[in-house]
Amino acid sequence: MTYGRLMLDLAGTELTASEHELLQNPQVGGVILFARNITSREQVSSLTAQVRAASDTVLIAVDQEGGRVARLREGFTALPPMQVLGDLVAQDSDAGLSLVKNVGWLMASEVLACGFDISFAPVLDVDRQTSSIIGDRAFSDQPDAVTEVARAFIAGMHEAGMAATGKHFPGHGGIVADSHLEAPVDHRSWQQLLDHDLKPFIELSQTLDGVMPAHITFPEVDPDSVGFSPFWLKQILRKQLGFEGVIFSDDLTMKGADVAGGFVDKAKLALDAGCDMILVCNCPEGALEVLRYMESQDVKGSDRIASMAAQMSVDWHQLVENPRRIKTIKLLETLSDGKL
Repeated sequence: MTYGRLMLDLAGTELTASEHELLQNPQVGGVILFARNITSREQVSSLTAQVRAASDTVLIAVDQEGGRVARLREGFTALPPMQVLGDLVAQDSDAGLSLVKNVGWLMASEVLACGFDISFAPVLDVDRQTSSIIGDRAFSDQPDAVTEVARAFIAGMHEAGMAATGKHFPGHGGIVADSHLEAPVDHRSWQQLLDHDLKPFIELSQTLDGVMPAHITFPEVDPDSVGFSPFWLKQILRKQLGFEGVIFSDDLTMKGADVAGGFVDKAKLALDAGCDMILVCNCPEGALEVLRYMESQDVKGSDRIASMAAQMSVDWHQLVENPRRIKTIKLLETLSDGKL
């Protein structure tokens, strides 16, 4: 099944007539929902159903990592920051990894039960306190620990029927700057990245279904920002790491992406660099500008994106009574001082 290669967002809590028409454009293959689109479980389930009615080849995404990055709150399980889970594994490997796997399953199950395909997770950045935007979103500041804990989390997601997207390739944890607000530059060498930030992506390259690159430039390695770099995406991620899944651009409206120019420039560079799907969010004018450009170029759709669609249908009422969900929530409620 062929999907369009543009992912955009919606204005409110219901699909408008113009958005319904927009989703039928063959260039549009994805929708991402934000907090403004979500008021309750029932409401967001209705909204995703409206999106499905508009098009059956639209990937529906959300950022539901846990901790401070959780768009689905009312009626959903409050998940801890991923760093809390990483610390638990460091203290008690067996019990910690078991919980991590169940949390991955729980997150994915609740998201799928509301009509989504994916949550953009997990974060594979190696960090604890360095980055202003990552921090406790990361499992650990040790690469091997990130790999181990993320592998368990991904296994849980897969058991629920959700594809996993590792972000932010090749690693956002080494700099303070927030790429939402500025264009970060990381001056570390290739060897430093290979020995540290890249490790989780290397180890999990055959496990991940999707990868999202960072809006960061590593001038010691390549002059182009990663999301616009054929070297990073085609040479390193595809050829050297052997990754065969879907490459999503990070949001092209972020300040970190402005190094590439205007919206059309950014879209062209991201597609040429190897992104399968590009995100243009929180700027309807920019999204329309990119859409018109893609129409003018007759950008071909992607069959690869279909691999990110939900693999299972999850019924919320059955999920609520699922013993695995009940047990996992109870364990999360007993977390105190970082101990099980």
